[in-house]
This record gives sequence, structure tokens and C-alpha cells, in this order.
Amino acid sequence: MHNEAVVHHADDSANQEDILASEDLHTSGAYGKRPLAIVAADGSRLFDAEGNEFIDMVGGHGVCLLGHRHPVVQEAITRQADRIITCSEIFYNDQRALFYESLQAHLAPRFGRYFLCNSGTEAVEAGFKLVRALTNRTGIVAMKGGFHGRTLGSLSATWRPKYRKPFEPLLPGFEHIPFNNLEAAEAAISDSTAAVIVELIQGEGGINLIQDEFLHGLRSLCNERGALLIFDEIQSGLGRTGRWFCYQHHDVVPDLICLGKGIAGGLPMGVLIWRSDLGTFPPHTHGSTFGGNPLVCAAANATLQVLDEEKLPERAAQVGERFLAELRTIEHPAIREVRGRGLMIGIDLRKRATPVLQTMAANGVLALPAGTTMVRLLPPLSVAEEDLEQVRTVIVNALEEVYGD
Repeated sequence: MHNEAVVHHADDSANQEDILASEDLHTSGAYGKRPLAIVAADGSRLFDAEGNEFIDMVGGHGVCLLGHRHPVVQEAITRQADRIITCSEIFYNDQRALFYESLQAHLAPRFGRYFLCNSGTEAVEAGFKLVRALTNRTGIVAMKGGFHGRTLGSLSATWRPKYRKPFEPLLPGFEHIPFNNLEAAEAAISDSTAAVIVELIQGEGGINLIQDEFLHGLRSLCNERGALLIFDEIQSGLGRTGRWFCYQHHDVVPDLICLGKGIAGGLPMGVLIWRSDLGTFPPHTHGSTFGGNPLVCAAANATLQVLDEEKLPERAAQVGERFLAELRTIEHPAIREVRGRGLMIGIDLRKRATPVLQTMAANGVLALPAGTTMVRLLPPLSVAEEDLEQVRTVIVNALEEVYGD
């Protein structure tokens, strides 16, 4: 149920055409923008400048784990803003210390070192610098289909050519192997490999799930050849897949974990985590002006509190299993496969996804692509099951409208 004050605010906002015209005049061009001016949100709902309401299956590309405007996060931000907003890591801070303790409670004991930054891609960049510093090696093995960000280091590990080609040559030392191909991994990981980076569920790559045999094989190969294993849990972490971290579905623990997206309830934050026994960054070799500031740490502490108290990872497992089962009952020739875990879900089509996404939006549901044929759903972990029932109905109708029945 939405907040009437939010709807009223949306109704009073600037004209949608004016907003679109102003942004088009000044936008960077880096984004493929949809013709909607979103001006307000509440829970799992978004509102545009004309007062139209949408069920949010985008979630800020997986950011809104708690939904929009969660009162615990709002209160934590307001309270912290009244005390201190920024504080460089050259000083200690109470909210930062609490964040370390709160996150550590949900991780394997081997972890204990953290670098705080502003996004997932920055966490990946920090990870690449750290593994090169710790191992005195330069090689990074990444996966075909993988996505780790768009800054030059993380882009070097990202696979899709449309992201890479305009900026080549990228960083040397990166090699891509087929996902879930252990023979290729055995050939690629060598005594010059600093690390292997892998998503346990490829998000941008098409909601592709890792196979246990491949994951165990990566762990064994890294152990045998002195390479470090990095799990990119930027999209799959923090309850999204039904466990606090996706690696907890498997009997494999990495050496480093990259986090971002929803960890601070909608504020920008990235986290690199690594094994305590590996040591630390050499002094003054890395940093982040805004990383670990008290405001974002307070928001992150509130987010972790809500995830824990409302048992949202467990809820994502239960609700996601039921939703996946319901989606798999859709009988339509355009559907190739429904894949996912928890509330990280993809519907792989035999045809282009864009017309389906556009039709869904026209009927009040916003979702994402993942490649050219995938409809990707990343709802808040608190999403109402009635909303998911409506989403299923909209998907069915959109498939019939676009591709016939």
C-alpha cells in the first residue's frame, strides 16, 4: 500500500516533458534513457511526474534491497546528518567501526579486512590492486559473460565487447575463459595469475548460475597455483539470492569479496573484503576521499539491521522459490527458460526482450534487460507477493501482445 503523501508529491512535481527536455539538453549520453521522469517512490512502487504508479522490478539495478524510503534507513540518515556527515579514514569513526562489526557477523571467520569506497566497480578496482600487491603477480582470469564495472580496471575484466571496444587498449594481464568450463580454467590459471574473479550468478550476462563442480575446481586450482579467488557479490550479495551471500549456497569460501549496490540502503557504497591472514594494503597505495564516511556507514548499519531483523534473506529464499515456480508455469513459445535464485530472476526469451519490457512498462511494471533476450527482475526483498502475482500477469499479457499466444 503506497503512501498518499508520496503520490501527492508526485502530482505536484514539475511537468514530465520539461524534465525530459532539460535532461536531454544536458545529459552525458552515457545512458539509454527511458521516457519516464521518476520523481517519488515508496516501498516497491515508483511514481512518475504525471502521477503514474509502477511496480519496481528494477530496484536501482538491484540497489533497493529494502524497498524505497525504508523508515529505519531514513531515520538513521537523518540522525547521522545531525552529527557528522564526512570523516576521512585518517581518523577513526564510531559508525565505521560499527559497520565492520555488523557485517563481520554474517561472514566466514577467515574474513576481517575491509576497504570502503563508493561503488561496486571501485571495490573491484581495489581488489585488483590488492591482489597484485599481495602476490607480486599481474594476471587476472575473468569469465566470458561476466560484468564487473565500467572503470578501466573493472572494464578489463568485463566481457561484453560493446562496453570494451570504445576504450581499448585496456589494462594488460586479463584473460577471459568460458563460464563453467573447468578445462579452460585449468589451462588459464598459472604461476603468473594473481587472481580469478567470478560472479556466482552472472547478472548482466543473463542470470547464469555457477555450477558446483566448476566453483570447487576454481578453488582447488587457485590453492594449487597460488592465485587468489575473488567473488563479485555486488548484485548477488546481502540476501538477494536467499542467503546473506551467494557463496553460502556452496561449500566454497573465496579469498576476497566485492560488495556494492544495496549495502547502504540506496546511498553509494562499495566494500572490498578479504582474508585477515593475507595482510593489508601497503601504506598510502590506495584510498578514497568519501569511502567509509559516517553518513553512508550509518545507512549501511541500518540496512544490515533491517535485513537481519526482518529476516529478508530468508524471505527472499521462500518468496523467490514460489515466484520462480509461478513464472515457470507460463506456457508461451517465446520463453526459452526461467532462471534464478531467490529474488534474482531472469526470463530468457527466444526473441528480443526490449518490446516486452516496453509493454510491461506501459502496463505498470518496470524491469531490466540482461543482454538482448533476457527480462531481468530485481525486486526489493520486501516485495509483496500480491505485487509479484501482478507482475506475472503483466508478463503474460506483454508476451501475448508482443509475440502473440
